[in-house]
Amino acid sequence: MAITRDKKQALVAQMKDAFKDAKSVAFAQYAGLTVADLQDLRKAAREASVSIIVVKNRLVRVAMGESDAFKDTDTSALEGQLLYAFSSNDEVMASKVLDTFAKTHSDLKLAGGFSAEGAALAEAEVKALASLPGKEQLIAEVVAQLLSPVHDVTNALSGNLHALLDGVEAHAG
Repeated sequence: MAITRDKKQALVAQMKDAFKDAKSVAFAQYAGLTVADLQDLRKAAREASVSIIVVKNRLVRVAMGESDAFKDTDTSALEGQLLYAFSSNDEVMASKVLDTFAKTHSDLKLAGGFSAEGAALAEAEVKALASLPGKEQLIAEVVAQLLSPVHDVTNALSGNLHALLDGVEAHAG
């Protein structure tokens, strides 16, 4: 069933907004996935604040052509049945969601991606991004590193205090 021109224009506008807000975009071939699989993928993506959009590649090219950052981007990798994952919060989460899902569903194959600056990313680059820790994990690691000296000082002082109290107790007893 063909979609109307108005519907196509709405899809292009939706994609243009998604590209404008995205910190990263990853796309994958999904031929062979069941509807239930796609629902599971969308659920996992939603939990990671990633949106999954299935739309014709031609409409994606039109949306990219209308976007300042993506108008000169190479779109030659946009071949076949693709779904697009957009992350507006985290540079690696779109790649990570697709890569994690692809590990348990062999019909989902990462095909590439785009950076927020409009650079096209090859499949290997998207897989490399997916292997990086997410933004939340990096923040947690930095906080842990910052608190480490505080904990060390606290432990050292409490150890000395315990030794002093043990000495006083032994001397008094």
